[in-house]
Amino acid sequence: MTSNEVLSMYENLAGLTGQMAAAAQAGDMQRLAQLETRCVIESAAAATGVPALQGAQRQRKIDLLKQIMANDRAIREVTEPWMARVDGLACAH
Repeated sequence: MTSNEVLSMYENLAGLTGQMAAAAQAGDMQRLAQLETRCVIESAAAATGVPALQGAQRQRKIDLLKQIMANDRAIREVTEPWMARVDGLACAH
C-alpha cells in the first residue's frame, strides 16, 4: 500500500464515519448498519499494516484519525442509549 493509498483509505473512512454519525443522529439504524459494513470492508486493508507516513502526509493521517474518532464518539452518543433501551426491553420480556 502506497502512502497515497493510505491517505485515501483514511479519507474514505472519515467520510463513511461521518455518514454513519448522520444516520445515527437521524435514527436511521438500517442505514447505519449498511455504512458500518462498508466501513469494515474499507478498513480491512489496514489489517495487513500500512507504511509509516512523514511530514504533511503524517499530519493529514493524524487529522483524519481525529475526525474518525470524533465521528465514532457521535455515533456512540446515539447508539449506546438506544442499545440500553433495546436491552431493557429484551430483558423485560
